[in-house]
Amino acid sequence: MSAPARVLVVDDSPTMRGLITAVLSSDPEVNVIGQAGDALEAREAIKRLNPDVVTLDIEMPNMNGLDFLEKIMTLRPMPVIMVSTMTHRGAEASLAALEIGAFDCVGKPAPGELRPFGDLAEKVKAAARTQRQFSHPVAAPTPPPAVADFRVGRKIVAIGSSTGGVEALIAVLQKFPANCPPTVITQHMPPTFTKSFAERLNRLCAPVVQEATDGARLEIGKIYLAPGGERHLQVSNASAPCCRLVDRAPVNGHRPSVDVLFDSVAELAGRNAVGVILTGMGRDGAAGLLKMRHAGARTLGQNEKTCVVYGMPRVAHELGAVEQQLPLSAIGEEILKMTAARKEGTE
Repeated sequence: MSAPARVLVVDDSPTMRGLITAVLSSDPEVNVIGQAGDALEAREAIKRLNPDVVTLDIEMPNMNGLDFLEKIMTLRPMPVIMVSTMTHRGAEASLAALEIGAFDCVGKPAPGELRPFGDLAEKVKAAARTQRQFSHPVAAPTPPPAVADFRVGRKIVAIGSSTGGVEALIAVLQKFPANCPPTVITQHMPPTFTKSFAERLNRLCAPVVQEATDGARLEIGKIYLAPGGERHLQVSNASAPCCRLVDRAPVNGHRPSVDVLFDSVAELAGRNAVGVILTGMGRDGAAGLLKMRHAGARTLGQNEKTCVVYGMPRVAHELGAVEQQLPLSAIGEEILKMTAARKEGTE
């Protein structure tokens, strides 16, 4: 058995520090080695204790969590999990933290919540195991291919991601031109975060990016992000493909689930689809990607070296669901090659 993950808890609220400590201490594979109430205390604690992982409150006195995170990533890169309020402002700050280099984000619990902080302990353990270098934020947007250089075919693109997916999706989608193939995405994310993330992607990318709505038609030049929370994203209607948000129990512990999305794309589009599985904990999406490949779709997986967590892509690769494993920097361009119209017509 490996040594427990050593964690420093940073939050200006003694109550919140106590709650986080209690949740993490209930897992025998996690050891909370210290607490800090602000960035100054945290800086000294990091020097003294050398933790494997830090949980960091976004809103703190003296220096806010985002500013402190930037200093950590510049001076002493290490896995940091942000703790945020589940508000629009909190979502915006969390997404900024993920782009700076945070490992993941969790929401502060609502009053009376039965299972506060959900899978925080699992995220801490995954963060402690990773060998990723936490010193490279997302690159600035690069100009997308000119519309004249890309002739879109008839394929649908489906992408699944989890931990590390914010950076990964930005890297992939920034390669897409304004006339990209219709693209549907399930990213594991708290409910209040997905709308802000869609808006952020829309600002950073050439195509239109929006949170998926029930019945929305799949159109060239549009990307649809599954809303977090109560429903799964599927695609349906072969004659006029559209998004469907369906009420259903969580799958693989997630709602929305990547497997649910991939299953529906396999059934609807078959060989006229491309499936992509990116960084993430667990196995969600692996079985669905295999179903897509068996239906004739092209399939891609992010390689281990460029994953924040090589979980979902690893399981998909081991199942034989992945046609090609590629570094993150190559995935966007490969999707375009697979979905481009042929010179004599369209695919």
